[in-house]
Amino acid sequence: MKGFSTLYERFDQTTKTNEKIAAMRDYLIGAPAEDAVWAVAILSGRRPKRAVNTGLLWKWLYELTELPAWLLEESYHVAGDLAETMSLLLPPAADHSEKPLHTIINELQSLHQASEEEKKTYVTGMWNSLSGSSLFLFNKLLTGGFRVGVSEKIIIKALAQVYKLDESTVAHRISGQWNPAATDLAALMSEEYHGTDLSKPYPFYLAYPLEQDFSELGEVSDWIVERKYDGIRGQIIVREGNLFIWSRGEDLLTDKFPEFHELSKLLPSGTVIDGEILPVKEDLILPFHVMQTRIGRKQLTKKALSDAPLQMICYDLLEENGNDIRTLPLQERRMRLSALLDQLHGSAPGMPMQLSPDLACADWDTVAAERDRARETSSEGLMLKRRDSAYGTGRRKGSWWKWKVDPLTIDGVMIYAQKGHGRRANLYTDFTFAVWDQGDLVPFCKAYSGLTDKEMSEVDAWIKKHTLNKFGPVRAVEPELVFEIAFEGIQPSPRHKSGIALRFPRIARWRLDKSAAAANTKEDLLAILQQHEQS
Repeated sequence: MKGFSTLYERFDQTTKTNEKIAAMRDYLIGAPAEDAVWAVAILSGRRPKRAVNTGLLWKWLYELTELPAWLLEESYHVAGDLAETMSLLLPPAADHSEKPLHTIINELQSLHQASEEEKKTYVTGMWNSLSGSSLFLFNKLLTGGFRVGVSEKIIIKALAQVYKLDESTVAHRISGQWNPAATDLAALMSEEYHGTDLSKPYPFYLAYPLEQDFSELGEVSDWIVERKYDGIRGQIIVREGNLFIWSRGEDLLTDKFPEFHELSKLLPSGTVIDGEILPVKEDLILPFHVMQTRIGRKQLTKKALSDAPLQMICYDLLEENGNDIRTLPLQERRMRLSALLDQLHGSAPGMPMQLSPDLACADWDTVAAERDRARETSSEGLMLKRRDSAYGTGRRKGSWWKWKVDPLTIDGVMIYAQKGHGRRANLYTDFTFAVWDQGDLVPFCKAYSGLTDKEMSEVDAWIKKHTLNKFGPVRAVEPELVFEIAFEGIQPSPRHKSGIALRFPRIARWRLDKSAAAANTKEDLLAILQQHEQS
């Protein structure tokens, strides 16, 4: 654990990417193999499941510190992180634990079957034998959260240097669901291990927001112009008669999408297709929230399947007959994908798989016009992809751009505020906004992003001076500040007091030019909803 603690301290002492890569590389070279594989797993988001619930941790912390409950709660609101709160409040202890990282994780996993008393004995024993970074990291593992300011890209770069592989190969090999407890890191980095994992997806290639003038993009004929749909980006994989469906977040969702199960028999072995899974009924793309009603269900009923039938709009062919073809030009990959889909529809006409259309645009003005009517086509905007581009990994500039339609906006009044987490733990940065409804303010969304650091500090100072009431960590404030809220979609929602829910709300700007009385109304929101549904 001490080696992992030293790694964390090196991460914490710098904001420079190269120094973090060097720290990770040094750790991988010097750490025991069992620890190294767990470090890669944890830092790339594959955390072990939490074995002890939060209520028990609070109970034991109260007993050990003998602090009043209100003070523990206030400390948590200031720190913004349970692991940090516990580490700061626990009585000082000499750090005399020599347990390696993998041993501690194994012990934590064994607690799933332990009694409450056994859990307490183990956890409090560790609290009494750890200090400093080791205690903090143990508490991070204990609470199931592990954000330490290190991106997966840093882990990939370090692994690439240690194992002398290119980064795209490393990204592919650490993708998917592999078990750190049963995996050797060197084996994971080998071609042989990849060949035994039939389910393994490819890292998704992501586009940057368009930030260049058309004049810098060259001829429009050099680009494939596609619609950007709002669904679940996924990969459909068929290998040796087995079907796997992965989301971009690397969730395995095969069981959620029975519409595609026949593909295991229809597609050639060694096929991987990248696309967008959407709810489509009678050739109309349904709102995203319709699909959410399916994803959240444990049991899929006939009605759920009928109400939200799914299709995949296919973007790309990544693997053909077991061969990785990502380095081929996009134009060639699309031709092969089109031929594959034609073959599929010839043998199974009802299969819900369609090629994403390449919009015929004679010039950039036509492209702009297509983007302007995106909502009419139930899309978010356009994707621009160079016809000669390879399929990369992660988000890279130059070959793929996304050009989204301007967001919808509404002016709301801030009525509640709550402190943030991490570096924002001492600032009120999470806000609830309301619109007018027959003289009353009705909450309609929460948002926490969009302000500059300077604006956040100014709003935080205002909140502390204009608090009307406190409800735990939440402050009710005087309804005076108006903010323009941008959002991507709108839908009816019986769970919200306003009857409306927004998709991806964020703060577009602080409306210093507007009084609270001039903010929008619930009727304005309903009008946007009606217009959105008609389009």
